[in-house]
Amino acid sequence: MATKELKTYSFAEMKNKYIGKVGTQERDEYEYELRMDVLGKMIKTARQERNLTQEELGRLVGVQKAQISKLESSANSATIETIIKVFRALKAEINFNVKIEDNFVKLA
Repeated sequence: MATKELKTYSFAEMKNKYIGKVGTQERDEYEYELRMDVLGKMIKTARQERNLTQEELGRLVGVQKAQISKLESSANSATIETIIKVFRALKAEINFNVKIEDNFVKLA
């Protein structure tokens, strides 16, 4: 009995096939959403490490608990100003890198 060998695919190949190739609008939107989800998880982890509730962090930042909850689930609706305030309240360092063509502009 002959065994059929299965073809394997890398994660990058799967993303190219099912989401779109790098540079397409669909792929760019996917990557953006993924980064915002990761940022939200980082905020939640930092808050928990500081033993703060969402309400306490909200008070430190000057926003309602609901906004902190929303940020932690996905930061895509937050302004950079709010994200910076959150990380400052958490006494966590945050750095943003902006790439314009082949040059990086570093924002701290």
